[in-house]
Amino acid sequence: MSEKKKLEKALQEWEDRVLKKTLDHFPERRETFTTGSGMEIERLALPDGGDADRYTEKLGFPGTYPFTRGVQPTMYRGRFWTMRQYAGFGTAEESNQRYKYLLGQGQTGLSVAFDLPTQIGYDSDDPHSVGEVGKVGVAIDTLRDMEILFDGIPLDKVSTSMTINAPASVLLAFYIAVGEKQGVSRDQLRGTIQNDILKEYIARGTYIFPPKPSLRLITNIFAYCAKEVPQWNTISISGYHIREAGSSAAQEVAFTLADGIAYVKAALAAGQDVDTFAGRLSFFFNAHNDLLEEVAKFRAARRIWARVMKEQFGAKQQKSMMLRFHTQTGGSTLTAQQPDNNIVRVAIQTLAAVLGGTQSLHTNSRDEALGLPTEEAVRIALRTQQIVAHESGVANTIDPLAGSYFVESLTDRIEQQVNEYLAKIEEMGGMVQAIEKGYVQKEIQDSAYRYQREIESAEQVVVGVNKFQIQEEAPKDILKVDPALRELQSKKLAAVRAERDQSAVDAALAALRAAAKDTGINLMPHILEAAKRYASLGEICNVLRDEFGEYRESIIL
Repeated sequence: MSEKKKLEKALQEWEDRVLKKTLDHFPERRETFTTGSGMEIERLALPDGGDADRYTEKLGFPGTYPFTRGVQPTMYRGRFWTMRQYAGFGTAEESNQRYKYLLGQGQTGLSVAFDLPTQIGYDSDDPHSVGEVGKVGVAIDTLRDMEILFDGIPLDKVSTSMTINAPASVLLAFYIAVGEKQGVSRDQLRGTIQNDILKEYIARGTYIFPPKPSLRLITNIFAYCAKEVPQWNTISISGYHIREAGSSAAQEVAFTLADGIAYVKAALAAGQDVDTFAGRLSFFFNAHNDLLEEVAKFRAARRIWARVMKEQFGAKQQKSMMLRFHTQTGGSTLTAQQPDNNIVRVAIQTLAAVLGGTQSLHTNSRDEALGLPTEEAVRIALRTQQIVAHESGVANTIDPLAGSYFVESLTDRIEQQVNEYLAKIEEMGGMVQAIEKGYVQKEIQDSAYRYQREIESAEQVVVGVNKFQIQEEAPKDILKVDPALRELQSKKLAAVRAERDQSAVDAALAALRAAAKDTGINLMPHILEAAKRYASLGEICNVLRDEFGEYRESIIL
């Protein structure tokens, strides 16, 4: 049989076995897709002959192993990616209004930014919170704040992503409790908690507990949600912050997947079956300006993860091998100089994410290098996604850059570099040990230093920064948070404490403390009970601080 015939046969088998089933349940957006000039667009472009076996092994068909060409059989011909805008600032009331505005502008999912005290488990009235309440996200102290945050937003109709890590279990408990108050059952809740603590130790810093109890909390969430909140993505294993810290594209993928491997190992060690939790693992990547490298990065990541899950962990279900990911455009690529240039950068990065097959996307606003984004800037960022979706044509066929000599070569090269990193980390005993030895941090620091030297020498041109500069006026209309917000938030917290049943709070916290002492107990039901009794975030986290201790970073030079 000729190579062309073999490929045609493989295509026919895929159409009969996989595609038909998807189309029967989820028809494509249109009966016919055409170019702007009216030429019909095929669903999936294939090589004209060549090595059919090599094609099916390295690329395959969308929605099938090794998922190089995408995790869904029809990709964006079926439906577009989820369009999110990361938002949250000040009080829950202010953020609620911003969410309603974004949903009214056509956003299809919410993405919650929490302030720094919330991210590290402190209440707004805690001395550690001075100067930070409501500044980089919304302040959430108790279930009451969460009720206000989602007031008038039906949780059975939206998908919510929450960028929260060390206290992820607490914020998830608040969300579940809000759903119950709305009459939304747990099995209807859809969304994601970031819940990725390992990258906090190496790239971001919003950790609370040491690695071992942190992994316990994470695997407790895996087990709890598999039974109680089955549509929830229990972790978003994040390369975004690794890239923001200065890593290369290959390092971003390698260290993110190494984190993922560590979480899978922890869940297996806790007695969980890989196919019961792996299907709800999700990933979070950065999109930078080098469009073709970013596309290759996303494609390589899918292929590597599929092989790791199948060959290393023995996953049998297709869902367990799929690398589904959210993308955010690169915050570190935005410039305070000539901020309108950031609109162009974000458009390029949006194209990279879509051409690479993302499942959801946040586009940064042009003014984020200056302060919190204004409504106008957020609208432009969202419109960027909508223009790419509806006007560019890139969503009308699947994996449009497949078969490009350069893109396929770059995909293979990134895959090779990532595999070399994974092998080295495995030799060290795994990602936790590699972090403790400072290996990962040092690799990122070296990469960031090289890039900064290239900018300073103008070998790497950043338009408006080290070339093509202009005289500019100081920026105006920058959104800032009122410093008095901490006092307001503290008063709200005091009112909740005055109204709640304190004996019920004390009993719930005591039960949580007792459960924390027994590593065989899942903590999620106890955290949820405390949340429903209006125990504060800080009170819950302080119980766990007492029992688990706090992580102290090692200085790596």
